[in-house]
Amino acid sequence: MTKAFRAYAPASAANLSVGFDLLGAALKPVSGAPLGDFVTVYPVTEPGCSVSCSGRFAHKLPADPKKNIVYDAYVLYKEAMEKKGLSTLNLHMDLQKNLPVCSGLGSSAASVVAAVAALDAVHKNALGDAGRVELMGRLEGKISGSIHYDNVAPCYYGGLQLIIGEQGIISQGLNTFDNWYWVSCFPGIKVSTAAARSILPAQYRRQDVITYGRRLAAFVHACHTGNEALAAACLIDVIAEPYRAQLIPGFDLARQYGSALNALATGISGSGSSIFSIFTDYQAACDMKEWLERNFIDNEDGFCHICTIDKEGARVEEVEV
Repeated sequence: MTKAFRAYAPASAANLSVGFDLLGAALKPVSGAPLGDFVTVYPVTEPGCSVSCSGRFAHKLPADPKKNIVYDAYVLYKEAMEKKGLSTLNLHMDLQKNLPVCSGLGSSAASVVAAVAALDAVHKNALGDAGRVELMGRLEGKISGSIHYDNVAPCYYGGLQLIIGEQGIISQGLNTFDNWYWVSCFPGIKVSTAAARSILPAQYRRQDVITYGRRLAAFVHACHTGNEALAAACLIDVIAEPYRAQLIPGFDLARQYGSALNALATGISGSGSSIFSIFTDYQAACDMKEWLERNFIDNEDGFCHICTIDKEGARVEEVEV
């Protein structure tokens, strides 16, 4: 048996309506089922790095292992180690791809976070926390075109994260409302981040910018003071949702149904196509999940979970293979 390290990185919902590019939450199904990616890493005798893929959405990934993001993680990790004057082991990496790509659930971030966490674990945490997160951001930037931590930060640290980006601080955790149930639904269709960004206007009205800043500030204040009603009232998107809703068939109807069930808010998860709807009543959350499964999911790739905030984030365990 060979000693290996297996990392799990949870799905995440970014933006959360009020925090475009600045908020993200890690998700954990109440059923106990994993909603995220696993990466297992262990030393081998063959030089370099080999990659294998398994999991529900492995067939959606490039056939060439060297075009897989976890291989990119190895390449950049090796460069980072060399800058420290350290060598990198010959490795095999297995990605269990459980999250769909272009889904609005932080799929690429989950693969990146799990890969880097496992790589550093097998090298006795040579990069450390700051080095790992910086590398995760660079890898995510390779996919989206620019570095965004609104999925990486909650995926790695867990909880609800506010992206700071000042004085070397990447993000800070916000207090959460533990009685909130997040119904997260992927309809089975892809919405690329590039397409979702291209549909946004190049400029915004001053009124919308002020409204965005005011609501985000009020939401952060409400989280720290425990004002649930104020936090829920601020979950309105004036930046992306008015333009992106057209990319997600059935979104407006889903929001209307959620409102009829007294949802605190319904919005687009990340850049879509997944959506989220928040409830304090568990039975209402179950009713929403059932309705979405019947009316919003488009094909066999789709799924829906009732979640809470995953406060643990990425975790690594030692296993044998």
